[in-house]
Amino acid sequence: MSIPTKHPFAFDPTYGLSLEALLALRAPEAPTGFDAFWRRRYKRALALAPEPQLRPSPLSHPDFRVEELSYTSTDGVLIGGWLLTPAREKPRRGIVVGHGYGGREAPDFDFPVRDAVLLFPCFRGLSKSPHPPISPQSHWHVLHNIDDPDKYVIGGCVEDLWIAVSTLAALHPEVAGRIGYSGISFGGGIGALAIPFDLRIDRGFLEVPTFGNRPLWLTLPTNGSGAAVQIYRKRHPQVDEVLRFFDAATAATRIEAPMLVAAARFDPSVAPPCQFTIANALPPSKFNETFILDAGHFDYPGSAAQHAQLSQKIRRFFGVP
Repeated sequence: MSIPTKHPFAFDPTYGLSLEALLALRAPEAPTGFDAFWRRRYKRALALAPEPQLRPSPLSHPDFRVEELSYTSTDGVLIGGWLLTPAREKPRRGIVVGHGYGGREAPDFDFPVRDAVLLFPCFRGLSKSPHPPISPQSHWHVLHNIDDPDKYVIGGCVEDLWIAVSTLAALHPEVAGRIGYSGISFGGGIGALAIPFDLRIDRGFLEVPTFGNRPLWLTLPTNGSGAAVQIYRKRHPQVDEVLRFFDAATAATRIEAPMLVAAARFDPSVAPPCQFTIANALPPSKFNETFILDAGHFDYPGSAAQHAQLSQKIRRFFGVP
């Protein structure tokens, strides 16, 4: 296994950083009012009745009962997704599973945990949760109301996650207190922002998470959503102050739950230093672990073997004694 050396990109997706340099990165300091901002939003989300609706799904799986799901999030946004309930046993925990910026067209039947009820929401504006004028295109979605911290779409997506937890607890009260979160890329960044302020989430897994170390994120070449923000910022430099409230690494310094983070050393869509800053920001704990991938958002030799190892870790991480 090794970091890819051949690629089609006009920039170096390792950014020339050694593993030692990546592990030395630290999170930006929080702006004044950071915690109050998120606690206020969490209180509002917690007071909302999600009113979940379940419908039979045309999809099927031998290990799960598959149902289509919808619930009401903040601002009256209707969130769509899927609920997978173990077919032959009582669920031992619940897990909300987020998605990347490509959205989600189906639940992830390959998720390595089989004894949990799995909720797969689509964040507002994406896939099964259309909400015009929010664009379903990532390069426009990431800019929606970016000048207003109270209306920025990323904050709304964090609230969608919190209300997914409320929905899962309402539908399966037996897993309350044992609800985890798993998110990749975009969903990883949303998770890092959400988990510190929702103590109902008892553990989290983030794979190649974005939105970490925003000052650095705004300067590094990328073909991910950061490129759209960088272009916008050239004409609107004041956006820097807004984005300080949406820094996943700053938020991660406040996470108390056990965490597993998979960070990649090569990634053209989410710059590795931004991923590692999130992992490094977690408070020291014997329950936290960083799993290092050779690459993210890119096919590479050894990918299958590394992800098989990661799947084993995920299975153990979400296991219930």
